[in-house]
Amino acid sequence: MKLASLNEGGPDGSLIVVNTALTHAVSAALYAPTMRAALDDWAVVAAGLKVLAEDLKAGQAVGSFELDFAALTAPLPRAAQFLDASGYLNHLELARRAQGDSLPDTLETDPLMYQGVSEPMGGPRNPIYAADEIWGIDFEAESAVITGDVAMGAGPEEAAKSIRLIMLVNDVSARRLVPAELEKGFGFIHGKPPSAFSAVAVTPDELGSAWDGQRLHGRLVSTLNGDLIGDPDCGVEMHFSYPELLVHAARTRPLGPGTILGSGTVSNSDRARGSSCLLERRMIEKVDKLDRRTSLMHFGDVINIDMVDGEGQSIFGAIEQKMLQMPSASDN
Repeated sequence: MKLASLNEGGPDGSLIVVNTALTHAVSAALYAPTMRAALDDWAVVAAGLKVLAEDLKAGQAVGSFELDFAALTAPLPRAAQFLDASGYLNHLELARRAQGDSLPDTLETDPLMYQGVSEPMGGPRNPIYAADEIWGIDFEAESAVITGDVAMGAGPEEAAKSIRLIMLVNDVSARRLVPAELEKGFGFIHGKPPSAFSAVAVTPDELGSAWDGQRLHGRLVSTLNGDLIGDPDCGVEMHFSYPELLVHAARTRPLGPGTILGSGTVSNSDRARGSSCLLERRMIEKVDKLDRRTSLMHFGDVINIDMVDGEGQSIFGAIEQKMLQMPSASDN
């Protein structure tokens, strides 16, 4: 089934069930008022939500309505926590080579991961705001999972069973704010503004062969102002699987229902597949000594991130965001 949240009813939105074609939806209030409530009681409510999804598919759901992406918030508007990893070693290797740095000895055994903004989570049509273009705004196209409970010290099997939903994410970065923060030796805050998510989050069974229990498979297509930036395959060269990343995250803490874990920027070593962020394109230009220099995002730019099935149907509902100047405090 496919689940989404309307931007109404409070900060956690209102949970809805969406049909496969992403054209119609129905309220899930009979079973759970919000996505967070559903995740907290998943063992009880999931069966009812599935019945509702089947009724919607059959055209028998009472109160169904046309789906408007602009009316959606993130599938999970407020997460228990948002963790983002760097599961694709090609992206890391390019970054190190472009900077002239050596690769760490633990590259293949110890995942990189940071804790990002867990509230607010952006919807699929929310703008990207920046005070100034000098911030160096960039998109990062990724997949992500939403979990149930994961115990501290959990193993891969338990971690795999905790995965409730899969979605897409634009992990927005303010590239020019990151270096000064990292120089302090205490991580970044300003360099990682709120992320945005696909229109729907999808249960693993809905994805068929596109989900193998470890990784999402399929081309993640990113276009900027209509121009293709990249279409790498999520299942290719994702060195650390989702269960492995969850095990890493839960090493010193339990993960509560509603934890979001991002895959990191999807990246394939095949140059023909392009890139899932502008920084990686810039890194390739430097490493390959190409006679061009990609700029970061400008006000008015529109980033679109999507994945389609074999029939060309969007699976998750595209993320489409315009970069805008942040309103001043006096405008609020």
